[in-house]
Amino acid sequence: MTAVTNIVVIISGNGSNLQSIIDSIESGQLNARISLVISNNAEAFGLIRAQNHGLANQVIDHHDFEDRALFDQTLLQTVISQHPDYIVLAGFMRILGRDFIQTFENRIINIHPSILPHYKGLNTHQRALDNGESEHGVSIHIVTAELDDGPVLLQCRYPIEAEDSVADLQQKGHQLEHRMYPQLLQWLCSGDLQIGENSIVFKQQEIHQPVEFGSV
Repeated sequence: MTAVTNIVVIISGNGSNLQSIIDSIESGQLNARISLVISNNAEAFGLIRAQNHGLANQVIDHHDFEDRALFDQTLLQTVISQHPDYIVLAGFMRILGRDFIQTFENRIINIHPSILPHYKGLNTHQRALDNGESEHGVSIHIVTAELDDGPVLLQCRYPIEAEDSVADLQQKGHQLEHRMYPQLLQWLCSGDLQIGENSIVFKQQEIHQPVEFGSV
């Protein structure tokens, strides 16, 4: 019997990507279990999503700590206790500390609403509109110590129409995210995608560019 991949999901808000992962697990499309959902925001709706599906969940509010180091250490020890295969960031609006990243090197995955390396950071949709871009997109990447700078695993682009608003781009992006994250995790769980110390192998071939979502 194939081993079930153990993941910890860290969120800050609505948790719609968390929901897409939960749905994929419950439908049998994703051979994984979510051992814990963590939020740094006690009001995050994603916590209710976790509770609705009987998932263990915990609030680690950064406001409750005297300094960033204490928050980072508490988060690190909490995640270590779950022995995860992967840590999935799904709308987590904090920058992880170096100790955390080094402890789980090549096992922390994040989804970002742009075609990386373009538009790292926040407000990507507005910045793309302001610059008159003809396309925008979604990227899933490995988390490193540099913001939104780790190797990109999976990417998808969509056109920006003349009448599009920030809300329109967000909707287009969310529709892709909810399909891309479960697919990426399924590849990791099945071994189709393997992240090594110095290489990324997809379906037995080393890759040097992101996989384009929908092309495989």
